[in-house]
Amino acid sequence: MFPFTHNPATLSLIINELGEDRENYFNAVAPPIIQTSNFAFKKVDELRAAFQDEMSTYLYSRGINPTVDILRKKLAALDEAEDALVFNNGAAAVFAGVLANVKAGDHIVSVQKPYTWAFKMFENILPRFGVTTSYIPGLTIEEWKAATRPNTTFFYLESPNSWNFTLQPLEEIAQFARERGIVTLIDNSHCSPLFQKPISLGIDLAMQTATKYISGHSDTLGGVLTGTKAMMKKIFDSEYNTAGAGMQPFNAFLMLRGLRTIVSRFERITTSTLTVLDSLKQHPAISELIFPFDASFPQFELAKKQMTGACGLITIILKAKTRAQIVTFCESLRHILMAVSWGGHESLAIPKCAGLFDHEFDPGNREHQMVRIYVGLEDPHYLIQDLEQAFAKANLG
Repeated sequence: MFPFTHNPATLSLIINELGEDRENYFNAVAPPIIQTSNFAFKKVDELRAAFQDEMSTYLYSRGINPTVDILRKKLAALDEAEDALVFNNGAAAVFAGVLANVKAGDHIVSVQKPYTWAFKMFENILPRFGVTTSYIPGLTIEEWKAATRPNTTFFYLESPNSWNFTLQPLEEIAQFARERGIVTLIDNSHCSPLFQKPISLGIDLAMQTATKYISGHSDTLGGVLTGTKAMMKKIFDSEYNTAGAGMQPFNAFLMLRGLRTIVSRFERITTSTLTVLDSLKQHPAISELIFPFDASFPQFELAKKQMTGACGLITIILKAKTRAQIVTFCESLRHILMAVSWGGHESLAIPKCAGLFDHEFDPGNREHQMVRIYVGLEDPHYLIQDLEQAFAKANLG
């Protein structure tokens, strides 16, 4: 068994049983899709109570829905959190988590180059209301302390991030933030709760893009926030319902389907990732290889302390002198698809230089030479052969 953050029995219980009251829906093995917009009441006072606390009952599927509720319970338990909210996508989850905890005049400290839609919120939306953001590498607690101002109320973390996999020391940051009354939110999409439990390390809000490993099939979108019941209620009563960003019943059903196989998928993907990783080490086409659980990773010791594993993502830095070589490499891949995201059954590649024109490419800038590989469920040797023929066509190595 792989070193997941939960023991096997606990994982099995959460994934296969928690929240599933089968006697309430004809003993169906799979939870039903309760595809309804609203719910009826027989008593006026029951309706009044629902108006007063919509999170405690089923009133309108914009808020709480039975199919969505089953997913919420499972995802909260996986994070060892008191409660969870599920959103239409990860961007909505980040937006709600931040907006619920900042006010005009506040200051945010964020990791450098955060998730695109977090960055757009920090740069394009929040400044309209007098909220400012500072960006730091965030590799040490000293950086977070130095960036904190009297009006700092929020820390935004990504550990690991999605390109060079840099980490933040979560326990130290969480302790400092609690002492200062600063709310912390981490994007935990890279690890998911199976390989890292930020709530247990003291982080207030754990976010993951359920589109990725939770779904596992690249056919639906979703976002998750977990934390205390009080925090989830605060977000539900305001940003969640006001923006109407909650997940729909059919999407929740697809997430539950994906969650059934997450352990098996993680085991397969982890094994295959290590096989592909070994084949790329010392490869003549590659100047550097980045993977959090490889001994060459600069923060390897911190990775082992905070995470129980790493899954799927490898960043390679190609010995490319031109952007055209990287373009040829990516366009020559026959079986590895070129696409954003990760976590599904299919292997993917995305070049950092996709955001550049040819004249902007700098062969001396390692970021311009980055290609991120996601190892899916295919046979790893099948993927290695695909990479090799693409290296050759691009005259790399």
